[in-house]
Amino acid sequence: MSSLSRELVFLILQFLDEEKFKDTVHKLEQESGFFFNLRYFEEMVTNGEWDEVEKYLSGFTKVDDNRYSMKIFFEIRKQKYLEALDKRDRAKAVEILVKDLKVFSTFNEELFKEITHLLTLDNFRENEQLSKYGDTKSARGIMLAELKKLIEANPLFRDKLQFPTLKNSRLRTLINQSLNWQHQLCKNPRPNPDIKTLFVDHSCGQPNGARAPSPVTNPLMGAVPKAGGFPPLGAHGPFQPTPAALPTSLAGWMANPTPVPHPAASAGPIGLTAPNNAAALLKRPRTPPTNNPAMDYQSADSEHVLKRSRPFGIAEEVNNLPVNILPVPYAGQNHGQSSFSPEDLPKTVVMTLSQGSAVKSMDFHPVQQILLLVGTNIGDVLVWEVGSGEKIAHKTFKVWDLSACSMALQASLANDYTVSVNRVTWSPDGTYFGVAYSKHIVHLYSYHGGDDLRNHLEFEAHAGSVNDLAFSYPNKQLCVVTCGDDRVIKVWDAATGAKQYAFEGHEAPVYSICPHHKENIQFIFSTATDGKIKAWLYDNMGSRVDYNAPGQSSTTMAYSADGTRLFSCGTNKEGESYLVEWNESEGAVKRTYFGLGKRSVGVVQFDTTKNRFLAAGDEFTVKFWDMDNLNLLASTSADGGLPSSPSIRFNKEGTLLAVSTDDNGVKILANSDGIRLLRTVENRSFDASRVAPAAIVKPPNIGTFGSNNVPIGTSIGDRAAPVAAMVGINSDGRSLVDVKPRIADESVEKSRIWKLTEINEPSQCRSLRLPDSLTAMRVTRLIYTNSGLAILALASNAVHKLWKWQRNDRNLTGKATTSVQPQLWQPPSGILMTNDISDTNPEEAVACFALSKNDSYVMSASGGKISLFNMMTFKTMTTFMPPPPAATFLAFHPQDNNIIAIGMDDSTIQIYNVRVDEVKTKLKGHQKRITGLAFSHTLNVLVSSGADSQLCVWSTDGWEKQASKFLQIPTGRAASPHADTRVQFHLDQIHLLAVHETQIAIYDAPKLECLKQWVPREASGPITHATYSCDSQSIFVSFEDGSVGVLTALTLRLRCRISAAAYLPPNPSLRVYPIVIAANPCDPNQFALGLTDGGVHVVEPLESEGKWGTSPPAENGAGPSTTSATGSEPAQR
Repeated sequence: MSSLSRELVFLILQFLDEEKFKDTVHKLEQESGFFFNLRYFEEMVTNGEWDEVEKYLSGFTKVDDNRYSMKIFFEIRKQKYLEALDKRDRAKAVEILVKDLKVFSTFNEELFKEITHLLTLDNFRENEQLSKYGDTKSARGIMLAELKKLIEANPLFRDKLQFPTLKNSRLRTLINQSLNWQHQLCKNPRPNPDIKTLFVDHSCGQPNGARAPSPVTNPLMGAVPKAGGFPPLGAHGPFQPTPAALPTSLAGWMANPTPVPHPAASAGPIGLTAPNNAAALLKRPRTPPTNNPAMDYQSADSEHVLKRSRPFGIAEEVNNLPVNILPVPYAGQNHGQSSFSPEDLPKTVVMTLSQGSAVKSMDFHPVQQILLLVGTNIGDVLVWEVGSGEKIAHKTFKVWDLSACSMALQASLANDYTVSVNRVTWSPDGTYFGVAYSKHIVHLYSYHGGDDLRNHLEFEAHAGSVNDLAFSYPNKQLCVVTCGDDRVIKVWDAATGAKQYAFEGHEAPVYSICPHHKENIQFIFSTATDGKIKAWLYDNMGSRVDYNAPGQSSTTMAYSADGTRLFSCGTNKEGESYLVEWNESEGAVKRTYFGLGKRSVGVVQFDTTKNRFLAAGDEFTVKFWDMDNLNLLASTSADGGLPSSPSIRFNKEGTLLAVSTDDNGVKILANSDGIRLLRTVENRSFDASRVAPAAIVKPPNIGTFGSNNVPIGTSIGDRAAPVAAMVGINSDGRSLVDVKPRIADESVEKSRIWKLTEINEPSQCRSLRLPDSLTAMRVTRLIYTNSGLAILALASNAVHKLWKWQRNDRNLTGKATTSVQPQLWQPPSGILMTNDISDTNPEEAVACFALSKNDSYVMSASGGKISLFNMMTFKTMTTFMPPPPAATFLAFHPQDNNIIAIGMDDSTIQIYNVRVDEVKTKLKGHQKRITGLAFSHTLNVLVSSGADSQLCVWSTDGWEKQASKFLQIPTGRAASPHADTRVQFHLDQIHLLAVHETQIAIYDAPKLECLKQWVPREASGPITHATYSCDSQSIFVSFEDGSVGVLTALTLRLRCRISAAAYLPPNPSLRVYPIVIAANPCDPNQFALGLTDGGVHVVEPLESEGKWGTSPPAENGAGPSTTSATGSEPAQR
C-alpha cells in the first residue's frame, strides 16, 4: 500500500472515531495493522474479553512470529486457564489446555506437563510458583503491565503504537478544501452555495434556471482555474473548515505526557510465575516515544479521560452554518438540585458605597466575605468593609518605578497619565489581590488583615491595555494569568513577578481569561474580541481549542463553584447578548438562557453562585436564572439608579451581591442570610485590626478547589470591555470625561540629561546579511511574513527571494533573528517566483507586491501582468491585468482577500474582485502614479498616496472620495517630481504615517489633519523609506547615506541613529544604501533592510540593550502640532 493510501486509512480512523463508530474503528485497526490501540487492548484485557483480545492481536502478530509474540500469547492464555481453574470450571480449563496451551508444548514440553498437573490440585496456588497469585483483578493488572512491555519491545509493533499528529476532523477539512476548489471552477458561483451531496462534483446551477451540466470526475489537480478562479485566500471562502470540537475533558484533550523510557521487557522463557519487573533485561529494549502509547485520534499527543467529542456534520461545515445556539429544553437534566425560589436571591438593597468615579470591576474577599475590592475608571482601587460601610484602603494609580517602564509606556503616561482599572481580583486564599490597568501595568498588593495593605509587585504585563487578570495554581505554585490588547496571554510567578509562559495565537485583543483545572490538569480558557475561544495548557504547545463564542461576541467564561459546569456570557457588536451553558463533552452550547436584551450597551457581565444561580447586569437591572431552567427566574432594579449594563459580583456564599450604580457608587444587595451577616457586624463598632489576617489562611490544595468553593478566576464577568477593543459599543459618557490627569513628577525626568543614541560600530548592534546564492539585484520590495518566520524580497529583475528560519536548539521559536542564519528557500522543483515582465525593462518598472494574511499567497507585479504565486510551491496560480496601465501598488482588502486595491501608473486605483475576474470600480483623484495604499478596517476607508505628493481618503462602502490633501513640502527642500509617497496606518487604525523623501508626517484620518511633521537633516540625504514598528511605538527611517533613524512615534523625535558602518562592511568604491525597510511583525525592535547592491540585512539592538536608545524627555507643546520648529534635526512641525 502506498504511503498516501496508508495516510488515508489514518484519516478514516480519525473520522470513524469522531463519529463514534467504535467497533468499526477497531476492526479497521486490526485489518489494516497500521495502528495498535493500546488503550483498547488494555480495556479488553482488564475486562477478560480473551477471544476479542486474541482476535485483535491477530491483525499484528501470530504466536510463532518471534519470542515476544510467543510470550504475549502464552501470558494471555495462561491467565485465561488460571481463571477457569479459580472458578473451578474444570471443563473450561481442559478446553483451554487442549485448544490454546498445547501449542506451547512444542517449545517446552516440561512446562506443558506442569500446567496440566494444575488440574489435579484443589487450588493451583499450592504450586510454589503460583503461591502469590491474588484475585482475578490484581492478576490481570500484573499481567497487563508485562504485556505492555512485551508489546513495546516487539519489533512487529514498532511505529504502530503512536497515532500520527493530526488536526481535528482532518478528513472533513480536506473535503471542505475540495468543495472550495470545485466552487471556484463554477461558471456562475453563488455566494452561499447549497451542497447536498458529495457523490458528484459540486456545480452551481445556471442563473437563468437552465440545467447545470452533468458533473464529471476530474483527476486530482487536473483542472486549471481561469483567471481569478484560484482558491480563496485566507478564511473568506464559501466553505470554511469547522472549528475543532471542544473536547470532553481538558484533562483528556490536553494531556501531553513527557517522553519517559520504559522498563525493559523480558522476552525470556515462558513459565508459570507471575510476571515481574525483575526479569532479565533485554539487550536492546525499545523505548517508545511516550510513557503512555495509548493514543486518541483527535490529537496525537492527547489522552482522553472521558468520551471524545463529536464534531459538527459536514452539511453544517460546507454551508458555513454557525454553532447551533437555539435554546433547547432539557427536561431530563438533574444536577441534584431542585428549582429554587426567588426568595433565596440577594435582592434587598442594604447599603450604598460612594466611589467617586465609575466602577469597572469588583470582587469580594474569599474568606472575609464582608470585604469588597473595587476598581474604577480613573485607576482608583478601594477596599470596603460592607458591614459598617467603612473604607479600609484607597489606592490611587501611580507607577511605582517609572524607570523600569518601557519607552512606550513612559511616552503614553507622559502624554496622558490617566488609566482605568479593567480588573481587580483576590487570590484564592485572600493574601493578595491583583489590579489590571488599561495601560500595560499590573499591580499586586499583599493583604495582611485590617487596613494593612502593602505594595507587592509591579510589572509591565502587556503592550497596551491589560484586559483581564486571574490567579491559578499550576504545579502548586500561585501564579497570575493576564491577557491584553497585544493578543497574548501570559503567566507570572506571583511571588517574584517572573514571566513563566506566554501564549500566542489569538488574532484579536484577548478580552478575558478563565483558569481552571480538571483531574489535576491545569488549563486556561481565553476569549478574544473577535469571538474566538481558545484553551491552553501550561506548556508551549499552542492552543488546544479554537472555537467561536455565540454570536461572535466578546465573552467571559466561568465555572460553577464546584467546577463541574461551564457558562459564558457575552455581547457582540450589534448589541446582542448571549448567556449559555456549554456541554464540554460535545463541545457545543448545551442551553441558551432566555431574557437578555437584544440591544445591550457595552458587554453584559455575569456571575455564578453556589452551583445554583446565574446573574447578569442588563437593561438597567440585575437578572437571575436558575442554572437548570432556561427562563428568567427573577430580576431587580435595585431601587433604580443602575447603568444599562451594571457590573455585578456575588460573595462566596451568594448572600451578598454588589452592583455598580449610575452615580459612581456600589449598591450592596442581600438575602435574609446576608442581612443577618451584616447586622452582626453592625452591632459592634468596626475595628480594622479585628479583621482576621488573611495571611493565616492556608492556600488550598489543587484537588480541593472545587470542594472548598474557592473560585480560581471563574467569575470573570465583572468589568466592562477594554476601551480600545470596544470603541463604539459603550455609550456610557461617564468613562473618562472630565477626569483631570495626574501629572508625573517632572523634576526627576528633567534632571536626567538625555543624549541621542549613536550607533556607528558593528559591535554596537546585531546585524546579519542573509545568505544569497542567486543573482544579486537591487531590492525593490521587502516584507516579513505575518508569522515572523520568514522574509520575502522582490528584486529589480522581477525575481522573488524567500528566506526561512529553521527551528532548532539555537532558535527554539523559529522566528527571524540575527543569531541564526536562515535558509534561502526554494521548493524541490527549483523554480523561482518570477513576475511577468511583458515588454518592459524590469529594472525601470515600478515593482509591487502584497502578501495574504495567512502567508499562503503573494500577489506581485514588476511592470507586466499581476501574478499570484503559491508561497509553498512557488507556482504561478494565475496572471491578470496586462499593462497598460501597469500596476504600481497592491493592497488586500482587510475583510475580504478576494478584493484587491490596485494602484496604477496612470494615476487610477482599480478595485478588483479576483473571484469573478472583474474590476468593480475605478477611483480617480491623483495626477500621477499611485505609490501607496492603506486600508483602515476601523474607519472603513482606503487611503491612497501618489507621486503627486497627494493623499486621498476613499470610503470602502461606496468608494466615494471623502478627503484629499497635498503634503506640506518643507521650506527650502525641493522634492523630485516623481518622489514616492507611502502611507501606513498605526495599530489604532486612525493615525496615518505618511513617508516622503523630504519628511515623515502623522495625519489623523479620515479628515487628513496633519498632527506632526519631522524633517531630517540635509546631511542624511533624502528619506528612502520608513515604517512603523510592529507595536506602532517606533518609526524606522532609512536614508540615502545608508543610515537608519529610529523615531519615537508619539512625539516624532529621533532617539537613535544607526550609521551604515554599523551594518555594512567598508567599501569606498561602492555606494550602498537601503531602498526599503521592513519591520518584524513580532519584535518591535527588529527590522530588515533591502539594499541597492541586492543584499538584505536584518538588524536588531544588542541583547544587553534590548531597544534602540531612549526617548527624549517630553517638552511643553510636544503633543500634536503643525507649527514649525526652528533649528537643526530633529526639526518638528
